[in-house]
Amino acid sequence: MAGDGPAVSVVVPARNEAEYLGDCLASLRALSTDHDYEIVVVDGDSTDGTADVAREFGVDVIEGPGEGIGPGRDRGARTADGDWYAFVDADTTVDPDWRDEMLAFVRERDLVAASSRCRMPGLRPRLMSGTINRVFPHLGRPILPGFNFFVDAEVYDRAGGFPDVPNEDTAFSRRLSSYGDVAYHPDALVETSPRRIVESGLTGTLFHYVKLDLGRIRA
Repeated sequence: MAGDGPAVSVVVPARNEAEYLGDCLASLRALSTDHDYEIVVVDGDSTDGTADVAREFGVDVIEGPGEGIGPGRDRGARTADGDWYAFVDADTTVDPDWRDEMLAFVRERDLVAASSRCRMPGLRPRLMSGTINRVFPHLGRPILPGFNFFVDAEVYDRAGGFPDVPNEDTAFSRRLSSYGDVAYHPDALVETSPRRIVESGLTGTLFHYVKLDLGRIRA
């Protein structure tokens, strides 16, 4: 819960992400800002040294059961002290000005939450990132991807945090729309891994998320 700490707490959920986490944390440590921020890694009972990688970067590490990415994000938020929570996945890196750009964006527009442009390397992944960048911001209730999710801490608490359901970021985005405006920063940028698309293809990936969302709605 937010308190007298930094303006921004970055929460990184990670389960067996030793291969990717170092690049993520290196980008967060390299943020170009004069303002304090904290980084909290939530290790979900990893067996590959994920927690050790996090400790090498001197960040706060919370260890616990690998109960899912939604509960993992929520556990990190409950221990964070920032006025804003910035959820970044372990396979995602951020541009140096990301923290200050996102904070200025939400404050200037009086938003309760926001995301930004994303990039996925590769031809087919670019089609997915294009959908996120061009379609998601214009939905009636914009969907904020969990790998790049910036939210007011007090609103997060009032909204109950990420639910333990399939497509938890979609469900939480829709819930947040009842508390205020959300939007996409057109200039701030993150890069996220295209590994699901590489493994399943673009159609398979889209089908996977549609199936999860239908399962969540019917549950």
